Amino acid sequence: MSHFRFGKNGVIFMVCVSLIFFGFLASAGAEESVSLPKTMIWSCYDVGASGYVQASAIADAFVKKYGIRIRLLPSGTSIGRLMPLTTKRVICGFLANEVFFAVEGLYDFSTIEWGPQDLRVLLAHPTTIALATTKESGIKAIKDLKGKRVSWIPGAPTLNIKAEAFLAFGGMTWNDVNRVEFPSYGAACKALIEGKTDASVVSTSASIMYELETSPRGLFWVQFPPSDKEGWDRMLKIAPFLSPKKETVGAGISKENPVYLPGYRYPMITVYANADPEWVYNFVKALDQTYPMYEKAHAVMPDWKISESGVPPADAPFHVGAIKYLKEKGVWTAKDDEWNKARLGQLKKVQGAWEKTVAEAEAKKIKSKEFPEFWMKQRAAALNQ
Repeated sequence: MSHFRFGKNGVIFMVCVSLIFFGFLASAGAEESVSLPKTMIWSCYDVGASGYVQASAIADAFVKKYGIRIRLLPSGTSIGRLMPLTTKRVICGFLANEVFFAVEGLYDFSTIEWGPQDLRVLLAHPTTIALATTKESGIKAIKDLKGKRVSWIPGAPTLNIKAEAFLAFGGMTWNDVNRVEFPSYGAACKALIEGKTDASVVSTSASIMYELETSPRGLFWVQFPPSDKEGWDRMLKIAPFLSPKKETVGAGISKENPVYLPGYRYPMITVYANADPEWVYNFVKALDQTYPMYEKAHAVMPDWKISESGVPPADAPFHVGAIKYLKEKGVWTAKDDEWNKARLGQLKKVQGAWEKTVAEAEAKKIKSKEFPEFWMKQRAAALNQ
């Protein structure tokens, strides 16, 4: 037969080539083998926000690689992003610090209708949060905000608590500034360009910040230098999930022109604890496999690599399905397990305190409007705070 013309060595060579070729196909097939729904809906920040841009880039990669259709459900408020997850209208949420407030039963989640939510994180993008002002405002430091207009968004504790923490950094409270309400995060960002506010809590990479940078009003980032220990102590009492970080990505920011800002995780791909572990495993696998397709979609996307986004800390414990995949990839360590167990322990304490508080409130016939204050006192006592 013709294929024997190569002789013994030639046959061995052809066999080796065949094995390599078919091995490659098998490997490629294994990499692409994920079991996910053909359509999915994700909640996220509203259009123009960095979280929306990131979710869009990942969704586009899913469509191209797996043919999975993704629909984004944007919202400018914490409740608006979490409610669809609670009602199972969406399969996951690209969330911010509402995750922390929800699992701890704080702020908007201290009501009898909400309470501590048993959430889990799949991946958590490391980033920074900032206070944007305009060059024409003359604001150069937090202390310069006195008497100025600062944005407030009803139903968005993830933004409002950061604004409160930022004010504390400068030794101020909301009483020292003029609080201006806006219906959403996007509206608060746009208000800077429109001259309706002097300062808004934003992401440095939000698309509208690039617009502000080139607008007549200009863009200025208020900095939070790590050397100001007293300022940081005041800020962390209000927002313990923040930490000092040097930012090199964003509007008007670069490696040559960095700014010192508070670091945290945003967005965090979030589900409830009872989410199917196999689905979670496959979803994280798909996020990892499509990473090369979206890592260059935006300046902040490289930090989605699982070695950065698949490790603690985050605002809630990591899901068991995510941990399974992260362990297989050699990302998750024993130290990460310790952190996760400690975070789970904290959540169990909060949930236990909630059950006790609800029962006591019913016995004492405490009204709904009075419940949040009652819960916060009970919570503090249970956690020794």
